[in-house]
Amino acid sequence: MQITEFAPAKINLALHVTGQRADGYHLLDSLVVFADVGDSLHVRQAEHPDFSIVGPFSIGLPVTGDNLVLKALQAIAGRVEGSAMPLAVTLEKNLPVASGIGGGSADAAAMVRAANTLWGLKYSEKDLCQLVDRLGADLPMCVRSRPLRALGVGDQLSDVPDVPDLALVLVNPGIPVSTPPVFKALAVRNNPPLVLPESFPETAEGFADWLLTTRNDLEEPARRLHPIISHALDMLTGSDECLLARMSGSGATCFGLYPTHAAASEAAASIALEKSEFWCRAARLYSGLSQAGEV
Repeated sequence: MQITEFAPAKINLALHVTGQRADGYHLLDSLVVFADVGDSLHVRQAEHPDFSIVGPFSIGLPVTGDNLVLKALQAIAGRVEGSAMPLAVTLEKNLPVASGIGGGSADAAAMVRAANTLWGLKYSEKDLCQLVDRLGADLPMCVRSRPLRALGVGDQLSDVPDVPDLALVLVNPGIPVSTPPVFKALAVRNNPPLVLPESFPETAEGFADWLLTTRNDLEEPARRLHPIISHALDMLTGSDECLLARMSGSGATCFGLYPTHAAASEAAASIALEKSEFWCRAARLYSGLSQAGEV
């Protein structure tokens, strides 16, 4: 038996840094969505365990126990009574690495979903979230892969069901960005939280107007450390019909919002033609997972 599990890109539409705990972890308030572009995990039952990585961003990635996919597999295998049937896993790496869109976390979340299916474990979504929580704050939200509000250190999740269908363009300027230096360069760590409306505007224009009242507090320090991020944002802002451009997560991937999917596709094609060294994709919101509830 073989299955393919999609690992969608995670987009922080807004990311407010609201404080810092005594242990050094930052407190966040973030609106998160997932895009229909991402990595894929091809997983099959096999006589012997195997792990390989293919795709445009596979070069240099570890295929040993240091890979988050293998750590996630080990975590769920430890819950299997008796011996778990070996799995051969091929990670198709389509997303840039260290790019602020949750690629590694999304891959690990896809791994536990796939293993849950192939091993017939029937763990609930809540069970899987708790299983991978210790591997990283982004993993529980990537297990869910739908619009969320994330509070605390990213561990307090609630569904945001009325985010409108969004037309996006994702642009990465081709540099990996390490998260700790971006947080270290943050000038203010005690910023106001998000204020969500009772319901979101239904139109892209209205949603973009609301989103302009929010922030990504990591964008300014990331741009100071990596000026090329500003160039990516300028490319988006200067494209036809762009309603808003912002960085996702700690960078370097940026996104633009557009009134229609046709406008987003045209903008992505134009940017890719002008800056062929940039990674650029038009995207919609991912709608593949539909379970709901609190974690």
